[in-house]
Parts: sequence; structure tokens; C-alpha cells
Amino acid sequence: MMQTHPVSPGEPAPPFALPAVAAAETVSLDDYRGRTPLFLALMLGLWCPFCRRQLVQLGGFDDKLKPLGIESLAVVATAPENARLYFKFRPTRLRLAADPGLTTHRAYGVPKPEPTPEILELMETIRINPTGELPEPLPISQAGKVLQERDGYVYTPSDQGDVERQWPQLKGLFLIDRGGIVRWSHIECEEEGLAGIGKFPSEQTVLNAARACAA
Repeated sequence: MMQTHPVSPGEPAPPFALPAVAAAETVSLDDYRGRTPLFLALMLGLWCPFCRRQLVQLGGFDDKLKPLGIESLAVVATAPENARLYFKFRPTRLRLAADPGLTTHRAYGVPKPEPTPEILELMETIRINPTGELPEPLPISQAGKVLQERDGYVYTPSDQGDVERQWPQLKGLFLIDRGGIVRWSHIECEEEGLAGIGKFPSEQTVLNAARACAA
């Protein structure tokens, strides 16, 4: 089912069932319902340099959320075998599910802007430095290229297909309570427009929302 707007706090979280990355099993919302709140991160494919950095950041969030009784799940938009190859060399304790077709993004209403001439122009003019690791803010398109070169990341055939299907999909974070109700959300670029590309809310913002969700 395609949701036409992002799922908002107070609304039921759409169900999902996705292949896990770490093992030959299925990960679903029902795994958590009635047992624990869930911090759900809907990411892009591993081709995205901002997403690769945010997955590391999510691992840090997970370390702080577990003591609050909240589980984390990151959905990476690539085939399970492509994700397994990546995480074999860059292991994480974060629970991961694969969704190359972005079905969960669609269900949760995470926007995918139309790449109009206006948006393409903005990507060449709006400057970003979301992780602070660039020497200065760069145009969005250039910032991504610089980070790719810095990482030495080489696309797999799966990555190339993911780029063609996914760009310019945005990302979303959702805190879901034990009853399956969304209690907090963050949609990329919702507040800052395209200047918000690659940015996560602060750890304190996430923890404050998590404490309220777990209460």
C-alpha cells in the first residue's frame, strides 16, 4: 500500500515483513508489537555515502536506546546478498533488514521528490556539510561525490541498479510504541528543505523522544 503522506505521530505503524540481512529469516513489525518499542530507520541503498555514515550513527543510537528497552531496526534499500557482502567487511551489531524496492518507504509515506529542473538546479547551488567532515560546505551533488571518493567506495551492479531506482528518495526515522503506534518521526528535508540532505536529528532529540515513547 502506498501512503500519500508520511505516517504521523498518533497513527498506526504500517506492517512490514522483510528479509533480514544477518540470517535467512524474516523481520516484521509483529516481532516487536506487544513486546518492545521500535526505532525504525528507513535508509537508501549502500551506494549513498550519507546513508553509510548514518548507519554508523544509528549503531551509536542503538547503544543508548537498548538501556531504555527500545530495539532498533535499519532498513537498507538493497538486495540482502549485497548488504551481506558490505557488512561482512563493515560489521555492525545493528539489526538490519533489506528492502530494495522501497516498499516500506512507500508504506510509511517517505517522500521521493520529482527531479524537476528546479530541484536539479538547487542541488547545484545549495551547499551542505552534514557530517562536518568536509573542509567547507559543498553543493549537494559535489558533496556526495567527494565523500564517495574519500571512501573509495566502488558500486556493485546491485548498487548501480539501486541508484537508478531510488534517487532522489528521502529517508525517514520512526519511533513506534509497543502497541504499534508511531510516537515520533523525522523525515529528511522536512524542516530545512534540500539543505537537510544527509542530516540526522541530534542524539539528544532521539533520546528525548525515546524516553517519552518508552514511558
